Amino acid sequence: MFHTIWHPTRHGGLSRLVMTGMWRLSSRLSARRRAAGLAGPLGMVCVVSVWALAVAVGWALVYWPHMPQSFSYSAGLVPAEHAGPVDALYVSLVTLATLGLGDIAPAVGWLRVVGPLEALVGFALLSATVAWILGIYPALARRRTLALRLSHVRGGATSRELDSDGGASLLDGLASAVSVITVDFLQYAESYYFYDGDENTSLPRQIGHAVGLAELAVHSRHPDVRLSASVLRRALDDLAAILDERFLRTGAATAGVFASYASDHGDRRRTGAALRRGPDASSPGDEERRRP
Repeated sequence: MFHTIWHPTRHGGLSRLVMTGMWRLSSRLSARRRAAGLAGPLGMVCVVSVWALAVAVGWALVYWPHMPQSFSYSAGLVPAEHAGPVDALYVSLVTLATLGLGDIAPAVGWLRVVGPLEALVGFALLSATVAWILGIYPALARRRTLALRLSHVRGGATSRELDSDGGASLLDGLASAVSVITVDFLQYAESYYFYDGDENTSLPRQIGHAVGLAELAVHSRHPDVRLSASVLRRALDDLAAILDERFLRTGAATAGVFASYASDHGDRRRTGAALRRGPDASSPGDEERRRP
């Protein structure tokens, strides 16, 4: 929990294991698009459930050796019949959820202190879960916004149009957005396991066009455009490095990492061509881009 939620550049081992398992399971199902779309949300539910279960079982193991002699029981309950592991787990779950039923309660001094501590952990777990969700979904929105921006640019950016102050400003904006996405993958690594079904809002499908724009503009006559293209290329290299280090582990160059990224998210048909050509071949500026 600490590494997943509070440590800004680490990825908790348990959450990584659960999210990766859900993602790989979804990729093996026949209805990939539908299954992959559920991998991220269901993975988060599973992670939170595992956290809660681990906390509950841990505290139950503290309570169990001291039952029934260190606990008080309400009338109607026979202590000897309610001193097993299931009863200890019941006490732990009731305390963790801060229900305070009181039918089985700690009666010894130090256990009476441990109980409220578990309740505080339960409250922290609930608060941390909400904060985690409120962090991941804005990161997803930023990722999809960048993909949509790239889809808008894809059909209209030509070498002549990029060779201007407006082209430099466009490339700067894309470089800034790519840098934000890179930080999002560092801080909210679980966002990788969310599938974007719509092509225009899918970063794995659109990121190749950013590579194409950078390659198109790097030889521009305008010095500001060349500088902005260089910055965009470095931002893309950083994003590819994070994707490869954290998730893909291909050891490939930037274009190869983005191809694997798109393939991992279900786009195996267009990725190679998009990375080779840059902007879509059907765009009206392609003929001009082919000219020297």
